Amino acid sequence: MEDPKRNFAQKLNAWGKSKTPFVFLVDYRIEKPQAWTLDDDNLNEIRFDLNGFRSIDKDEVKSPLPEFQFYKFPVPFEAYEAKFNHVVRNLKAGNSFLVNLSVPTDITTNLSLEEIFGHSEAPYRFLYKNEFVCFSPEIFIKIKGNRISSFPMKGTIDASIPDAENVILADSKEAAEHATIVDLIRNDLSMVAEKVWVEKYRYIDRIQTSDKTLLQVSSEIAGILRDDFEGKFGDLLLQMLPAGSITGAPKPSTLQIIEAAEKYERGFYTGVMGYFDGENFESAVMIRFIENQNGNFVFKSGGGITAQSNAQNEYQELIDKVYLPFAHVPHIMF
Repeated sequence: MEDPKRNFAQKLNAWGKSKTPFVFLVDYRIEKPQAWTLDDDNLNEIRFDLNGFRSIDKDEVKSPLPEFQFYKFPVPFEAYEAKFNHVVRNLKAGNSFLVNLSVPTDITTNLSLEEIFGHSEAPYRFLYKNEFVCFSPEIFIKIKGNRISSFPMKGTIDASIPDAENVILADSKEAAEHATIVDLIRNDLSMVAEKVWVEKYRYIDRIQTSDKTLLQVSSEIAGILRDDFEGKFGDLLLQMLPAGSITGAPKPSTLQIIEAAEKYERGFYTGVMGYFDGENFESAVMIRFIENQNGNFVFKSGGGITAQSNAQNEYQELIDKVYLPFAHVPHIMF
């Protein structure tokens, strides 16, 4: 029986070696990875704009954003708290240092997935058939020449909070969480690179949402690929996935905690999307994700939990992350 994971890796390795441009998706469990060369007829079923590498004409005229409604129906706090408490018990038992806990939120809107994709203001966007749309702000890895870099995003705050930037940078829980992820990504990069270092530590990104501005904290970790890399992008991805920023540390035991706490299928949410243009490789973590489940829209979101986390604060953060990333909002309702 064909192994989809191995088949995926072999295709990317061959295309990378021959410098053949491609686009790819990898789901969270790495069970249904997909990849296309640019002459693949199946590309007609998808749309993407991955930091300028796009399936759409950059001069394409957008239709005006219509008046829209957007309602979100978060899981009850008590249901979230039960999952949160399971995670914290494991953290206090020493089974993990950091766990990324996510939940699905039912949403309703009069917009289609295609309309959401078309009007999204995000560096990485992907529309897969009528199954899901993703508008992610988080880079996974970039490769240019022999330099590889990763940009974990960990820590979110509402920009309207007084002195928000200093508040989140001074928060000891957020600082510990971010340090853990940076250390994990350093270890992950060390599997495929040498001379790994932290290029930039805890800088602020501004994310515009449909109802507020969020500040998110990121870092940049870089390294030099080994001489025998030779474009083996498939092998590299299998070594590094799932992404540390949406799992936690240490990764093996944390994955078990996530499965026991979440009790739902992430699917392509928190997987990775990306491209190779023949010279440069770029990818993003699939967060900010809306899935079509039999005609009902579900927005999947979450955040990092440490032993110092507050359940109410974490619950509010995952609700804040349920948004439409439109630059101009003529009408919105909750």
